Amino acid sequence: MIESAQSTQQSILQAGKKEFLAKGFQAASLRNIVKEAGVTTGAFYGYYKSKEELFDALVAQPYQTMMAQYIKAQQTFAALPPKEQLLSMGDISGECMNWIVEYMYEQQDAFKLLLCCAEGTRYEQFIHQMAEIEVTYTHQFMNVLSQLGQPVREIDSQLEHILISGMFAAFFEIIIHDM
Repeated sequence: MIESAQSTQQSILQAGKKEFLAKGFQAASLRNIVKEAGVTTGAFYGYYKSKEELFDALVAQPYQTMMAQYIKAQQTFAALPPKEQLLSMGDISGECMNWIVEYMYEQQDAFKLLLCCAEGTRYEQFIHQMAEIEVTYTHQFMNVLSQLGQPVREIDSQLEHILISGMFAAFFEIIIHDM
C-alpha cells in the first residue's frame, strides 16, 4: 500500500512538473495534471491541497537550499575583518556562485520552474529577492570600504537594483536556455 501511495504521488509530481514546464504555473491545468497522472481529482487532493502546494513540492527544497547557501556566503564575507574583506573581495562570492551553478544543474527542472514558470506563486520574485539581499550586503561592504579610507561612489538606488537584477538575470540564462 505504501509503495502504491508513493507511486501515485510520484505520478502527480511528474505530471505537475510536465504541465508547469509546458504552460507555467498560472496557465497549468489541474485537470490536465490529474489526467496525465492517471488519478482522480479527489486522489490529487489527498496529496496536495492546491496547484500551488504541488508547485511548492517541486521547488521549495532546491529554492531553500540555494538561498541558504547564498545568504551564508554573504554572511561569511560580512563577518571577515575589514582588511580581510578588502583582500578577499570576490573569493567567497565566486565560490558560492560556482556552487550555485553546480547545484542548479543538479536540480535543473526545479530551477527552470523557479525561473520560467513561477508567475502567480510565492516564488515569482526569486531574482528580485536575490537582488535585494545583494544590495543589503553590498551596502555593508561599501561601509567597510569607507571605514578603510577607500573611495566609494554613491550610486542611485534604482540603478543599483537594476544592475544587480540584470547580473542575476544574466547568470540564470544558462538554466532558462537549457545550456
